[in-house]
Formats: sequence, C-alpha cells, structure tokens
Amino acid sequence: MWLCNSSIGRKVVMSVTGIALILFLTFHMSMNVVALISGDAYNMICKFLGANWYALVATLGLAALTVAHIVYAFLLTMQNRRARGNERYAVTVKPAKVEWASQNMLVLGIIVVLGILLHLFNFWYNMMFAEVAHISVPHDPADGFAYIKDTFACPVYVVLYIVWLVAIWFHLSHGFWSAMHTLGWNGKIWFNRWRTIGLVYTSLLMLGFLVVVLAFAFGVAPSLCCAA
Repeated sequence: MWLCNSSIGRKVVMSVTGIALILFLTFHMSMNVVALISGDAYNMICKFLGANWYALVATLGLAALTVAHIVYAFLLTMQNRRARGNERYAVTVKPAKVEWASQNMLVLGIIVVLGILLHLFNFWYNMMFAEVAHISVPHDPADGFAYIKDTFACPVYVVLYIVWLVAIWFHLSHGFWSAMHTLGWNGKIWFNRWRTIGLVYTSLLMLGFLVVVLAFAFGVAPSLCCAA
C-alpha cells in the first residue's frame, strides 16, 4: 500500500495525523482555559469526559493517531538517514533557509513523547484510568481541578511542562506549514501565508496552555465553588 511503502504516502499519513492532533490540542487548550474561569465548570467537563463509552472510544482513537504519527515520523527519519548515507556526516554548515526545528524534529519529537508520558501519568492515570480500573487515587477521578492544582504546585513539574510546551511549539511551528505543503495546499502565495498562519496559531495555542500552567503555579487560579 502506497501510504505505508512510499515516502509521499508516509508524509501524507504524518500530515493528516498531525492536523488531527493539532485539532485535539485546540480542544484540550480550550478545556484547560475553563479552569481559569471556574473550577466547578472544569470538573463538569471532566465528569462528562470521564470513563464513558464515547470518551473511551475517543481516547482509543487519539492513541491510534498519536502512535501512527510517532511511528511514521520514525520511519521517515530512518528513511532519510539511509538515503543520505555517509554524506550526512560531511555536512558541517546547515543551509541558512532551513529552520532549526526542521533540523531537530527527531529530538523535539522525543521531548514531546516524554512529555506526553508525564502528562498521562499526572492526569489520565489518576482520572480516566483510575475510574475504569477502580483503583485508589488521591482525589475523585472527576476532580481534574484538584489534579491541576497538585501538579503545578510542584516547581519541578512546572519547569518540565514549560520545556515540553516549548518543544511542542517548535514542533508544531514547522509541522503545521509542512503538513499543508505535503497535502498540496500551497503555492507561491499560500506557502508564506501558511507559515504565518501556522506560527500565529501554534503560538496562541501554546500560550493558552502556558497561561494555565503559570496561573496555577503562582496561585492566581480560581478555587472551587466559584461561579463560571
């Protein structure tokens, strides 16, 4: 199948799964911002997205997208390395027009994956998984607000999340317009437009996450039982 075997097919899969994951991040960021307005409203969303069949199906679908994106990214990286062979060691000066993020997508991807694992441990494990597995956790699995407060009360986690968000920003700032290029939604005019749109969109997206982290880290987030 050309989607699996050809370089173009693999890039298409990378692009489609990447766009889907960006859409999920947009939803996730919007949900997190609610925690800055009302802890009760945020927990209502967490309860709605708990261990319900639709949430479980969505989680499995998201996991499949993430795994596919990671696997195809690895395959493309290995393919490019094999294609360059020993020539990659002879290059000492990087082209001026090649972005730093483009040159370091593998490293950025590894940081992003490690951040995902940390995030799953801090939230998904204590919430959806705890509800499904009926295991004992510090707070009610639907009390996502409490887990946000606990997580970002720890300075180490705050620093790790900031590093993670920066890595995601670099990864998305290149990946967004690269996906549009792969799917053919570009041209002499739209190429630069997509780069600008991608930079603005991903910056606002990561800023939303960062504001939540810093608000809870410095104790300026609202408490429970406040009106939305």
